[in-house]
Amino acid sequence: MAAPIKIDFAVGIGGENGQGIASTGDILARIFARRGLHLNAYNAYQSIIRGGHTFLTIRASDAPVRNMGDKIDVFIPLNQDTMDRHLHLLKAGACAIYDAEKIAPGKAADGVQLCPMPMKELTQGNKLAINTAALGAALRLLGIESEPLESVVARQFKKKGDAVVAQNISIARAGYDYAAQNFKAFPWKTPVGPKPLGVITGNQATAMGGAAAGVKFYAAYPMSPSTGVPMWMAAHARQLGIMVRQVEDEIGVMNMVIGAAHTGCRAMCATSGGGFALMSEAIGMAGMLETPVVCIDVQRAGPATGVPTKTEQGDLWQVLGAGQGDYPKLVVAPSSQLDLFQTIPELFNLCDKYQCPGLVLADLLISEGTSSIDPDELDFNVKIDRGELILPNGNTEGANLGSGYNDKAYLRFKNTESGISPRAVPGVPGHIFTAATDEHDEDGTIISDEFTNPHKRRMMVEKRGRKMQAAINDIAPPKLFGPENAAVILVGWGSTEGVIREAVEKLAGEEGIVANHLQIKWIVPFHAAEISRILWQKNVIVVENTYSGQFARYLRSETGFDAQGHIRKYDGEPFMPHHIVEAVKDQLAGKTRLSVPVHEVLA
Repeated sequence: MAAPIKIDFAVGIGGENGQGIASTGDILARIFARRGLHLNAYNAYQSIIRGGHTFLTIRASDAPVRNMGDKIDVFIPLNQDTMDRHLHLLKAGACAIYDAEKIAPGKAADGVQLCPMPMKELTQGNKLAINTAALGAALRLLGIESEPLESVVARQFKKKGDAVVAQNISIARAGYDYAAQNFKAFPWKTPVGPKPLGVITGNQATAMGGAAAGVKFYAAYPMSPSTGVPMWMAAHARQLGIMVRQVEDEIGVMNMVIGAAHTGCRAMCATSGGGFALMSEAIGMAGMLETPVVCIDVQRAGPATGVPTKTEQGDLWQVLGAGQGDYPKLVVAPSSQLDLFQTIPELFNLCDKYQCPGLVLADLLISEGTSSIDPDELDFNVKIDRGELILPNGNTEGANLGSGYNDKAYLRFKNTESGISPRAVPGVPGHIFTAATDEHDEDGTIISDEFTNPHKRRMMVEKRGRKMQAAINDIAPPKLFGPENAAVILVGWGSTEGVIREAVEKLAGEEGIVANHLQIKWIVPFHAAEISRILWQKNVIVVENTYSGQFARYLRSETGFDAQGHIRKYDGEPFMPHHIVEAVKDQLAGKTRLSVPVHEVLA
């Protein structure tokens, strides 16, 4: 069980798209991380450029933070709509900082401190600097010195010139001093951690993981919420020697990635569900050519365009069925920003070893979400394993050569016991072969032009399929978190890990309910035997961001196990700890087997 959290608070900033909410959140995140605080940030925004309600939550603590939490301690509404939507959710001890001339607070709960500020006076008439004055006040109430704000503000506005920097620092000080004179600070002071931390988004972590894995070709057609991956790649391409291409559509993207990988280059792409749908046929081609590629699907709410800026886990079965026919592929669902960074190199090694496509199921919550990170955990010196790869000029560095190397008659798709054939990149003398999307013989000769030999077809299907029998041994099975004598096991996958883990702790500490947690990371291959041993004859509740219970259905298809309960959320917003706690209590009391929590906004 994790150590008790000493200080745990959240700041909520809301307004319209275009009011600088994201940049305000970036400033706060840097201040907290430099102070050594752990943090987790989630921005709930709309798909229009300006207008539409946006609400950013940054939760910070002196202990690890796995999700955005259940509460808001410092509320900064930048317009009346935000005040109306969220004020009633504040509880005793919280405060609301707002422009006294533009916003009326309405009814607040007992013990909520209202902090009206004369923003026109404090900002010297600069409407764009209201956020800066509010941040100054927030830091004063949190017991944080003004200097960190001033240094981060200076960095934020450096490109706009010294005059803009000086004005914003002056405004930050004015907000800080006004709060000191007029408002009551929290009874605790924000602590300082043992060392400064970094700040990272999931998309940045994905791109950095690709760089660590040795990716040298990246292609994309921008599609939210995956766009942060090509943005990072493009910004660092020249420095890292990575070719980055924005392609006309996702069909072209996947075909270019496969082409690059066919030459021996590690190649990657990222998209969302709609773009992934266009990539599916080409992913099947990678399966037939036995070419290793990595594709990230950052899930968002569907179907079709769906809710482009909201999170969901609805692409599971699409990814499982990507590409027609039976062929081996690896599917993995990392659970955090750090996990994304660490998983990408591992997946590339497995894809190279087993010569198959690797698919990553992320989602908006972790990919666009922000987390603190210890820079020491970003290890770029990872082991690179290219498998049975034969390179030009006799270069076999990093390769584990098989029996096909230097054969007089090179068999690219040799029928081996493991199903893995020696893979030569184009241009290796003595290793000419046909690479075609039709079924083929061991040397690549197409068998479907005149007469499809059923024995050869069976041989090649089974050869490819045997790879997964060995691959599962290279992948760690999931482990159970929590005591063995639990009343209930909560099962999750992907981004639900952090919120389930906290719900387990809250159930034990606040409700006296002993629960434990099984998080499934590797979807294909699936550790069916190990998972069955853990779950069989236990009270199991599956937690997922889908309407139809896609993971519960997949679990049943692989193990025959039918979960007793379900907690599902598909309103576009992520789970909060209390959603799971309340659902577990209801289900253990026999009130329901299906709980569908919905985010609270308007009363």
